Amino acid sequence: MERVFTPLDCLLPAGNLKFCLLILNQPFNKGHFHCLWSKAALRACADGGANRLYHITEGSQDSFLPDYISGDFDSIQPEVKEYYKVKGCELIETMDQDLTDFTKCLQILQKKIEQKGLQIDVIVTLGGLGGRFDQTMASVETLFHATNITPFPVIVIQECSLIYLLQPGKHKLHVDTGLEGAWCGLIPIGNSCESVTTTGLRWNLTNQVLKFGMLVSTSNTYDDSGIVTIETDKPLLWTMAIKR
Repeated sequence: MERVFTPLDCLLPAGNLKFCLLILNQPFNKGHFHCLWSKAALRACADGGANRLYHITEGSQDSFLPDYISGDFDSIQPEVKEYYKVKGCELIETMDQDLTDFTKCLQILQKKIEQKGLQIDVIVTLGGLGGRFDQTMASVETLFHATNITPFPVIVIQECSLIYLLQPGKHKLHVDTGLEGAWCGLIPIGNSCESVTTTGLRWNLTNQVLKFGMLVSTSNTYDDSGIVTIETDKPLLWTMAIKR
């Protein structure tokens, strides 16, 4: 079965995708934030992500209250935690140190989706791709956990980058929203891919092996079709530019 997806639909004011929003503790684009917040069916912060929300909405915090904040609360500022507590936001402490706050927040989010009977298409995460490299890798690792946590695709957006973990099989990505930047890539992280075939890229692959130390498709770009198809035998990370 071919999975059809428009990765940047969520950033279109008139986009059709229904989604939940998860905010991490890293800087993010204010324009992206306002577009996503206004359309999200449910909004959550992972620990210090609440700091980012609080400061980016300075002067109008009352209009931007998350449904819940979760984490071990080692990053959230005391005054921020107290503010959202007084405002009635749900604070959920998760002390498990074997999982990141992102992963734990995603677990809670899936339970909330089920409890509320929300009909969504995707989970959008803001932050997670900047700053410390180990934290960026932790965001990627959470996408692998996500396949066992939620049936919905999870994308991560920060500034000019997006990542999305493709599952084995066939995918059709619509890349014609007008928000796409010039570059894209396919990264075989977590495992090698023994057979990858694509169309719609400037440098396509035909039953090729993607593997670190052999071939990784970075700094690729699109042809003029507006559609990229990808068939992979193993999980494969798709990344793409977002216009500033």
